[in-house]
Amino acid sequence: MLALKREKTVVIFVWFVLLTIIVPSVESARNITDQSHNDSQSRPLKLNPKLSLQIKIHALLLWGSVGFLMPIGILVIRFASSCTCGKYSRVLFYLHVVLQTAAVALATAGAVLSLKNFQNSFNNTHQRIGLALYGFIWFQPLLGFLRPNRGVKARSVWYLIHWLIGIIICMVGIANIYIGLHTYHEKTSKSVRLWVVLFTIEISLIGFAYLLQDRWQYILEQGARHCDEQIRPTDNMNSPSTSVNKEHVAIPRIRDFLD
Repeated sequence: MLALKREKTVVIFVWFVLLTIIVPSVESARNITDQSHNDSQSRPLKLNPKLSLQIKIHALLLWGSVGFLMPIGILVIRFASSCTCGKYSRVLFYLHVVLQTAAVALATAGAVLSLKNFQNSFNNTHQRIGLALYGFIWFQPLLGFLRPNRGVKARSVWYLIHWLIGIIICMVGIANIYIGLHTYHEKTSKSVRLWVVLFTIEISLIGFAYLLQDRWQYILEQGARHCDEQIRPTDNMNSPSTSVNKEHVAIPRIRDFLD
């Protein structure tokens, strides 16, 4: 109980610090840019080679973070939970930690780059979602390290929260990448169709793999059951000598129906 109270205290403290930092910064940014908001919206963004390179690096960093490494990390930990071998399950768990740590590092680099070099007035959807996303990205690994031991009642609640936040980060991050590409197109009039197509193909493949994980073992079992049905004896079922075989044939069919 004392450990659980300490974990709750730490989580509440972290959220308080994040709110203390984020809320005043957003409010001050709004107050500074209110007068020039309408003018800045109508003026197209003038890109020099340095700014253009920084925007591309920022996009690639966030693409690699929430658009690739985090979804792959989710696939890995889902596979680890269904793995029957404890050794491989542990290896997959550490691979999940490495992937998510790398994703947080890339997202942090992208955040530092944008806050340092871009004019972040937080007057558009992409910047506002990105700011909230950074907070959740930095909170998620802290929540992961504070996981309770198995068998503790708080473990179920922790797992649900950790899973929900991870899914939300990936979904919102993917949506914000699309929003960022659209915003870049609006401000620069440059085509982003190729990047949208490539990103859509990647996310579709990851989504297909996510759905296939739950059904793959069932698909393999369907093939095995079909083979079993082909080798079952079907002749001479009325003879006394095969009365025992009837029972052995009927039981697997009932089990197949119940499964």
